[in-house]
This record gives sequence, C-alpha cells and structure tokens, in this order.
Amino acid sequence: MNRLAQLFNNKEDKDILSIYFTAGYPHLDSTLAIAEELEKAGADFLEIGFPYSDPLADGPVIQNSSQVALQNGMTLEVLFGQLKGLRERVSIPVYLMGYFNTVLQYGVERFCKSCAEVGVDGVIVPDLPIYEYEELYEAVFKRYGISNVFLVSPQTSDERIRKIDSLSTDFIYLLSSSATTGKDLKVSEERLSYFQRIKALNLENRVVIGFGISNHESFQQAARAADAAIIGSAFVRQLENEDYLECIPKFIRSIKEG
Repeated sequence: MNRLAQLFNNKEDKDILSIYFTAGYPHLDSTLAIAEELEKAGADFLEIGFPYSDPLADGPVIQNSSQVALQNGMTLEVLFGQLKGLRERVSIPVYLMGYFNTVLQYGVERFCKSCAEVGVDGVIVPDLPIYEYEELYEAVFKRYGISNVFLVSPQTSDERIRKIDSLSTDFIYLLSSSATTGKDLKVSEERLSYFQRIKALNLENRVVIGFGISNHESFQQAARAADAAIIGSAFVRQLENEDYLECIPKFIRSIKEG
C-alpha cells in the first residue's frame, strides 16, 4: 500500500488537506524546510511545483513564484539534488507538479527514475495529453512506481473522466473551475451540479479538488464534495512574509479549524 492509500485509510472520516508550493521560492534552498514545516503543522500531503517560464494554467501568485524560483536558479537538477534528503525529513506523500516541456528536456525516464530515488510518490503534469501518456510513457511511469495524476475540469466529458479513472492509480485532480489558479471558490448551482456529476460516476480513484480554495469555508466546501482539497495560491502568498516558516502553523490551523 502506497503512502497516499495509507493516508486515506487512516483518515477516512477527517478532512484531508494538500498544500502546493513552488520549489525554489522564496529562496533557492527553501524547499525542504517548507515541506518539513508543513508536515509538522498538519498538512496531509504536498505538491511541490517545479517552475516553468510560461505556466499557462497558473494565476499571478504562482506565476510570480515560478519566475522568482527560476531567477533563484531552480531547475529539476537542483530540485532532485535537494530532494535526496526528503525522506529523512518528510514522511507524508509528496507529488511534483509542473509542465511537460520541463520533464521532456530532463528526460522522461530519467525524471521517473529520479522521482523514485528521492521518494516522490507521483507527478501532476497538466499538459501531458492522455494519449501520449498511454502510448509513450505509461510503461515508464509504472516501471519506477510513479503515479501520474490527471486533471478533470467542468468541461470534461463522462467518457473522458472514465478513461482517466482507468489510467489513474492514486487520485484524480478535480479542477473546481476552468479559471486559472488563485480564483476564489464560490458556491453556485453549476459548480454543485458538477461535483454531483463526478460523484455519481462512482470512480475507482479518490477525487481531490484544487483551484480557488483559500480559507476554512472553501476548504470545508471542497472537502464535503471530494476526498481531499488542495490549497496553492493562498499558501504561496504566505511565503512572501520574511518569517514565512513561522507563519505556516497559523496558516494551517486557519484552514483546518477556522
């Protein structure tokens, strides 16, 4: 049983929170310290973004963090070097998130091998097409035991969602909307209908909601509609503080407890 399955089995009746942050932001060597502090503060699993120069799906907060991280010198080479110490300091599930061009330049098999060596559980690559993954890369991901997480939006057909479900092993990333990251999650009949449609499909994999979750209220709303919720932009904003590590426990408490 992998780390994520153990997490869900052990916390079946509790709200599960994932936190996204960008590797190399605010400082090049911030990555492991932030991850360690997030686990101590009560985050249940992590998504570490590897920066890209043209992050199309990201809003201004995460775009800025990517630009700063790149200016700081963050690359996949540097990140995997930092993550060699990951499992000495962090025990919760960890996923990497970024764009496929970066992975392709690094080398897909080399990327999967590096993930396995440092203890990364899986990856989220929003712009990797399903057919390319299935035809060209699925065997490589499986060889190294790396889960590939697919994204679903309100426009995704039931047929495509079922296909994604068949290719997934850990969870499906459910976008709360088609907007970029950082837009607030608002209750609407359309969105509730979308969440209900997903639930009615009785998917094999867990469903985790991301995009627009920024406070206790929106976290609770997402947690009721899915198996877990992801916070990105709202947390990355915390890293703008000079004492950002000290801010982490208070931020996690505000999300989980209100």
